[in-house]
Amino acid sequence: MIVVQGWVYFFLAVSVLSLGVALLFRREVTEADNGTPAMYQIAAAIKEGVEAFLKRRYKTMAALLCLLLPTVAYAQPEQAGGGEANLILPDLSTVSFFGINGHALLMIGLLFCAGGLLFGLAIYRQLKNAPVHRTMLEVSELIYETCKTYLITQGKFIMLLWIFIAVIISLYFGYLEPVAGHPIAVTLPIILAFSLIGIAGSYGVAWFGIRVNTFANSRTAFAGLRGKPYPIMAIPLKAGMSIGMLLISVELLIMLSILLFVPRDYAGPCFIGFAIGESLGAAALRIAGGIFTKIADIGADLMKIVFKIKEDDARNPGVIADCTGDNAGDSVGPSADGFETYGVTGVALITFILLAVKSPTTQAELLVWIFVMRVGMLLSSSGAYFLNTAIASAKFKDADEMDFETPLTSLVWITSIVSIILTYVVSYYMIRPLGDGTLWWKLSSIISCGTLAGALIPELVKVFTSTKSTHVKEVVKSAQEGGASLGILSGFVAGNFSAYWLGLSMVALMGLGYYFSQGASMADQMLAPAVFAFGLVAFGFLGMGPVTIAVDSYGPVTDNAQSVYELSLIEDVPGIEAELKKDYNIDARFERAKHLLEANDGAGNTFKATAKPVLIGTAVVGATTMTFSIIMALTHGLTDHVEDLSLLHAPFMLGLICGGAVIFWFAGASTQAVSTGAYRAVEFIKNNINLESSEKASVSDSKKVVEICTKYAQKGMFNIFLAVFFSTLAFAFMEPFLFIGYLFSIAIFGLYEAIFMANAGGAWDNAKKIVEVDMKQKGTPLHDATVIGDTVGDPFKDTSSVAMNPVIKFTTLFGLLAVELAVTLHASNAMLTHVLAVAFFLVSAFFVHRSFYGMRIDTKSSN
Repeated sequence: MIVVQGWVYFFLAVSVLSLGVALLFRREVTEADNGTPAMYQIAAAIKEGVEAFLKRRYKTMAALLCLLLPTVAYAQPEQAGGGEANLILPDLSTVSFFGINGHALLMIGLLFCAGGLLFGLAIYRQLKNAPVHRTMLEVSELIYETCKTYLITQGKFIMLLWIFIAVIISLYFGYLEPVAGHPIAVTLPIILAFSLIGIAGSYGVAWFGIRVNTFANSRTAFAGLRGKPYPIMAIPLKAGMSIGMLLISVELLIMLSILLFVPRDYAGPCFIGFAIGESLGAAALRIAGGIFTKIADIGADLMKIVFKIKEDDARNPGVIADCTGDNAGDSVGPSADGFETYGVTGVALITFILLAVKSPTTQAELLVWIFVMRVGMLLSSSGAYFLNTAIASAKFKDADEMDFETPLTSLVWITSIVSIILTYVVSYYMIRPLGDGTLWWKLSSIISCGTLAGALIPELVKVFTSTKSTHVKEVVKSAQEGGASLGILSGFVAGNFSAYWLGLSMVALMGLGYYFSQGASMADQMLAPAVFAFGLVAFGFLGMGPVTIAVDSYGPVTDNAQSVYELSLIEDVPGIEAELKKDYNIDARFERAKHLLEANDGAGNTFKATAKPVLIGTAVVGATTMTFSIIMALTHGLTDHVEDLSLLHAPFMLGLICGGAVIFWFAGASTQAVSTGAYRAVEFIKNNINLESSEKASVSDSKKVVEICTKYAQKGMFNIFLAVFFSTLAFAFMEPFLFIGYLFSIAIFGLYEAIFMANAGGAWDNAKKIVEVDMKQKGTPLHDATVIGDTVGDPFKDTSSVAMNPVIKFTTLFGLLAVELAVTLHASNAMLTHVLAVAFFLVSAFFVHRSFYGMRIDTKSSN
């Protein structure tokens, strides 16, 4: 029987809370509340603050912004109406599949979600009970304790940020678009509650992820002592599947709860609130985690050059922080990001169906079909995992040598193939009568384009990041002759080339989806079928969600396993060989274990890299679908102002330029936080490292490095979040079609910037791994050069690039509310809208300014 611990209670509480909130407010409420918040008083206070602010600084920026304000007069529509508060779900019980009405069929889906939860918890139990030596267990538990401290601190910080979001949600659903027929006092708390559930979901799966990974890291290190490669591959993959299955199951459980139990006339706003909440949680955990992990990683890595010490030397107080960072950045961030990506993509499709599909019956059929497909993906991922495990076990269980990438690659492809087959089968039996009879296979083909991308993109990424890659070997060759300088340039080449090939591959698959969307069969059922096709491509990207998360989570476990082995100092324990033989029947092979753990870390680096373009691609494609919702509101269902979605409309063009500026600022601001924090970490480590009189660093020194990392992660995150928050408001209030251009721009610029940075960083990382594992040249000038390249790549691949995904989705989701708030306010008071646009821009500019000048390295004082 599974032992349910504290985190499990939290986890179940999130699911039960979502069900409880939904059921509690299921009853119909008829009395409307016509109260109006004191919007103008708030705006007046902001205006006074702006005037005082203008007297002191930013006069030049204010003057430039005033030149933009006349663009508001170009095409400011009246109140759009039909916003997110008025999204009414169809009655799912009016459609039937397999002789069961849609509502009842999705109720059965809840059982499959419960099965996915049990799958994740069962693996958790297996990992907890796996054999491990006490020295390694002590290290992994210390890592977990520091991770807990970090997460608790981040949880408090996220709640502070939530206040900003809650204000806008309250203004929108309490003033601009209250849910018709229901008192604000009832509906607004529900929507806010679901935004908190979204945050709790992202936060909860992140916590589960670090707990599983910190079980798996020590067990993987211990398994390496037998000298066989298969166990040290199987354990991290099992941990990753545990996280992936549980993550998707909880996400699906919450969304089904809203769909099935919340009254249909305000389920739509609850979906929006939930999506914004999970997006905020993911953005905070992804950005702060990325800053934290790379401060620690750079601080620990540079000590290898400064003091000529080995990898993960126990005397280095930065190593524990580095291990904590592996989880904070490479486990917490991706878990929260994956949870949010899965949810936001679903919300985008739901919103599209409600806005663009004409018939309520067709709406109900498509909604039930999509959620049944999601349940089916759980089955395909788990089935593919068991099949792949059986194949890999038969092939490698007793082998002395294996390519660690082989079972991971086969898992991805098996899942992709099974998912595609399942897509056609489910669609045939569920929606074959829909439309003219061809719609079922066209929609299946579009989803399959995305599912195929989930397998093809990792193959392309490996071309630029794998230890077997010609590009990565080129980085090593360049560093041999030209040191760190030429090695870094070669990494830039790999990153740029990868952006070209991955970008075109996504275009090809989206283009194929667009091809299938053409013709009367889809056009007769909905507006803008091409947009729906893009949303389904994003849906297909996530069709193998548990496996994508699994191979991504593989990396932090393998990275930690190598560190746990070194930090345990197990080789120095008196009588250790006899103890291992007596207690575990192990003939310890220490050197062999270290070699295998390092080689496996290279595979982990590669597959961490493969998941990043999948997630960023999903963000971009999904954002396209979500932006369509804004377009529908602004154009009154594509009937007015459609001509303003054109380069001939100057504000739209200006928005395209603004988005690129924000993406490049974000890349710089997140890296600035890393470089300043790393400076402080290196400064502390160099002053406190003791290489002569101690075997390992003190716990207090290690915790001090963790404290430094946390401090600069939060400082950087605070500046970045508020700059993004107020930039979104500023551009939305300037002009709505400028904002549409802005949203498209950050998606496109973000896509290419993220791919370039992620794969350049991956190339530098594995170039170092080749020197360490294949060439065995640690401590040489070549190794120093590749370490320097890796430290450049660290914030590229694990801070800036990965955080663009939640930033894009958060901006788009938040923009749904911001732009309609701006349009409505402009209809009643245009001058106030202009003033607020200036105010919001100046506030955002302040935090942009602060993200560098407030984060500069101050050599006069040590913080």
